[in-house]
Amino acid sequence: MQVVDNAISLAPNSGPASDSITNRPITHFIASESPASSPSIALSPTPVPFHSKLDGSNNVFDVRSNGAVGDGKTDDTKAFKVAWDLACNKTGQAKILVPKGSFLLNPTEFQGPCQNNLIFQVDGNIIAQEDPKSWPSGIDSWLVFNRVDGLTVQGGGFLDGKGENWWSCKSCNRPVALRFRTCKSLRLLGSGGSKLSVKNSPYFHVVIDQECQNVTVDSISIVSPSTSPNTDGIHIASKDIFISNSNISNGDDCISLANGSENIQIDNLDCRDGHGISIGSLGKDNSEETVKNISVTNCYITNSQNGVRIKTWATGSGLVSNVKFDHIDMNEVSNPIIIDQFYCPHNNCNNNNGNSELLISDVTYSNIKGTYNTGTPAVYLNCSKKMPCVNITIVDVQLEGKTTVSSVCENASGCLGEKIQPQVTGLGKGSSQFLDYLSKKGVICTNT
Repeated sequence: MQVVDNAISLAPNSGPASDSITNRPITHFIASESPASSPSIALSPTPVPFHSKLDGSNNVFDVRSNGAVGDGKTDDTKAFKVAWDLACNKTGQAKILVPKGSFLLNPTEFQGPCQNNLIFQVDGNIIAQEDPKSWPSGIDSWLVFNRVDGLTVQGGGFLDGKGENWWSCKSCNRPVALRFRTCKSLRLLGSGGSKLSVKNSPYFHVVIDQECQNVTVDSISIVSPSTSPNTDGIHIASKDIFISNSNISNGDDCISLANGSENIQIDNLDCRDGHGISIGSLGKDNSEETVKNISVTNCYITNSQNGVRIKTWATGSGLVSNVKFDHIDMNEVSNPIIIDQFYCPHNNCNNNNGNSELLISDVTYSNIKGTYNTGTPAVYLNCSKKMPCVNITIVDVQLEGKTTVSSVCENASGCLGEKIQPQVTGLGKGSSQFLDYLSKKGVICTNT
């Protein structure tokens, strides 16, 4: 047994996958189109494998049968290690079963590659140590799956990060609850009509790191108090991700899209009580970062500090492009639509004289309806002087506030369509090429 970052590394002997499996297609979709730079990119992730039936009980590895107690008090980490080794080395389809019960696990890394496309079935509950002092030092994550291609983590149980005693410790390096590293063709799913839950993480709940690709997240529930700091629901820094039919209620971004996020579709997400759906923050410490080809559709955002937000630091560079926010319902959201290129959470930043070199282009806001609850602008676009936002489209946005405050549109141009409430002013006229393109699509721009 190896030690990786003071976590237990569950690393079996590696070997090639031997199963032949059928493919489950992922819905194809296209993000907002634009003629300004290059043709719109179809966001069509490679189909994720569908796991065939297991060929007998010999391919199911129950953690109880391998020494787990499941009483919520006994350390069951070693039993999970045994089950992982057996399943990962099994030729043919294999399943690790976490049955009903509460299984206490210390920080653990489930290491691949494996011989097959594993199913990690969570019917019971997996819980972390409550006392931060019980955790090894230097840990950045509680549960990690590393280099496991074709993995499915599914079930109707929950993963409880026991973050309550971490949240007040601002100087602590708080761990992520569930992290995936270099996992291709990954599925994170509810099952049996129930959602798989991740709750009360000390820090971010789920992280899909760079080098993960072709990921499906469906029927997931993420829950922590609105007062829990930095508890992002799903943090993404990878490509070809499809998130659907899930709910997140937490103390920070429901979903945060970091550098390297590309070809991301978010559909039918219920986002509550936190900071909304965010691209960024990007460009911190003069970094060059890119996010592109993002589609957020059919989502519900309630009692949130923000609705849909793009946030960048003033000193960075890079690109945010081809982004679509469509059919978003908002209820009592403080700041519904935001582009902020002067992001500074602690108000002690260098604003670089407004000269950010991170370009934001081809962003569409359409069919956004609901209510906002503060005397702030419903639409706030504060873009770079040096690299203004271009090809911004706002159409059919109808938001009702308790008080109406003028919109902010600084250094931004594009198309202001019909059916806009409250009134949006200050959006500059887009290029002739851009406006001609929209006209052919039947979009009428009123700021021309």
